[in-house]
Amino acid sequence: MTESSQHTSKPQVEVEASGGDDNKSARRGAIFIGVVLVGYIVYLVVTGQMGQFWAAMSSVQASWLVVACLCMFMYLFFGIVAYAIAVWLDPNSPVGIRDLISVEASGIFFGNLTPMMMGSTPAQIYRLTKAGQNVGEAGATQFTRFIVYQFGLVAWGAILLLARMPFFAERYGDMTLLCVFSFGGHCCILLGIFAVALMPKTVTRVAHCIINWLERIGVSATKIEGWRTFVDGEIYSFSEKFKLSAGHFSSMLLTVFITMLQLAFFYLVPYFLMLAFGHHEVDFFSVMAASAFVQLLSSAVPLPGGTGGAEGGFALFLGHFFGSASTAGYLLWRLITFIAPTILAAPLLGLKSAHNESIHARWDRVMRKLGRTPQTPSAPTKPHPTNAVTVDPKKHAQKASGTAKPAHKAYVRQTGDGIRVSPSALNKKKHPKSQ
Repeated sequence: MTESSQHTSKPQVEVEASGGDDNKSARRGAIFIGVVLVGYIVYLVVTGQMGQFWAAMSSVQASWLVVACLCMFMYLFFGIVAYAIAVWLDPNSPVGIRDLISVEASGIFFGNLTPMMMGSTPAQIYRLTKAGQNVGEAGATQFTRFIVYQFGLVAWGAILLLARMPFFAERYGDMTLLCVFSFGGHCCILLGIFAVALMPKTVTRVAHCIINWLERIGVSATKIEGWRTFVDGEIYSFSEKFKLSAGHFSSMLLTVFITMLQLAFFYLVPYFLMLAFGHHEVDFFSVMAASAFVQLLSSAVPLPGGTGGAEGGFALFLGHFFGSASTAGYLLWRLITFIAPTILAAPLLGLKSAHNESIHARWDRVMRKLGRTPQTPSAPTKPHPTNAVTVDPKKHAQKASGTAKPAHKAYVRQTGDGIRVSPSALNKKKHPKSQ
């Protein structure tokens, strides 16, 4: 599929329907979480805690409850702002503010309803392509955002672990090691991403050694060939796109700051819930640390919404702050940070901007009205991998001719398990529209 180099319209990505509804996985997650909530209510009734729950709810101070909801709103708002910065760097990007709201809503909806939030990234790439970006641009935008978010999680985890580890180690003993292990897992993910981005040659060699070992122990030839194709084609592609994004250092630094601020608002939701229940003696930094520990635990549980990890983590690290109101506090915390955002995100999935004017152009117009000269961001020089294959211009011209084999159009594929993004499609480059 060819695309114009100028974003004069919002092209739609070709989608191949294959094997079922793309919402099936999200529906299964919603049913699972609904069953868990019903089971939790039944547990309260059977154990006689329902009266204690209603007694705690009757004493809630509505003003602090509103502040807790506002914190969650700010978390979602800064998520949209982080995407807007990435889009602003491209003066011709067709993605508008409403498109970005849809992208963030897709990440929340599909992420919350799939194990370990695995549905978030494919859904957000898909929404970016529907907004007009090609798959390569959408993949670069989304994966850069994923890296920054992981960095924010690790940075906050390190700060809070160092600041409050003695307190939690004294109170919970060896149970605190669960957070250390989960934090180490996120560090490994982040280091792996940076290794792929900054050392593609070394990563490719290591990957080939692992694949060769798997081949020797009897893994099927089809899988081996697919893995080799993926490693050879995608590692350098991802590294190249990451370096292009990192070339805008100031904007990357601003995105990191916004992501840290975003996570801070999320970690403060339990603190304001405690104030709503009248617990004004709590230390907000300790509550932030406990909230971060709960997030680390729940993100490691392979169930929709981190079910099991969220309940266990809340009871372990936040329950003692709430005291007798821990049951009510948990349900309100889950409602504000998980259930309500998931429900509210559903009607925003199809939101689309009504115009094709870029965010950068609109920003420039505002700057002119304020009497300031707008500045267009300069695109960094595209790095060339050290062992990249040199393309023969004659062969490239032959491939671009009408006799060339038609390209596959299934950049994004709908399957029974949800939206899948073809990894090879991330290597697609934009070609001028044929005259």
